[in-house]
Amino acid sequence: MSPEPTDRKPPAQIPTDMNAFNKKLIEEFRANHGQLSGRMAGRTLMLLTTTGAKSGKERTAVLGFGKDGDRYVVIASGNGAPSHPGWYQNLLARPIATVEVGPAKFKVRARTARPEERDGLKHFVPYIEQQQTLTKREIPIVVLERS
Repeated sequence: MSPEPTDRKPPAQIPTDMNAFNKKLIEEFRANHGQLSGRMAGRTLMLLTTTGAKSGKERTAVLGFGKDGDRYVVIASGNGAPSHPGWYQNLLARPIATVEVGPAKFKVRARTARPEERDGLKHFVPYIEQQQTLTKREIPIVVLERS
């Protein structure tokens, strides 16, 4: 999960049990058509469901996002982890995924932003600069387009 907001709320503290936190967040998101409560209220989040590169099983990640017209822009930060998050590895192997934003659910095709696109896309995910300070790897910017 990437709890970094695209709004001006302070970043959410990273929970100690991310799996349990994400499971509850996904359940609340789906039950309330994308509306969240508590410390996550008002955050701009999506659910991204990918197909496991090795397992073939569906996996759902909670991500902050920006919008560029009809395209969604996310970062593969993993909260500054030293390696790319699993959902990004899954998209590299199988770029078709499902996105849930609010009550809408639709298929997307994912691609990593080309080097010449990065600067233009960074303002859609302004928290990338802060996340980049947490890791030595270049955090990929991912563009999701309806398929």
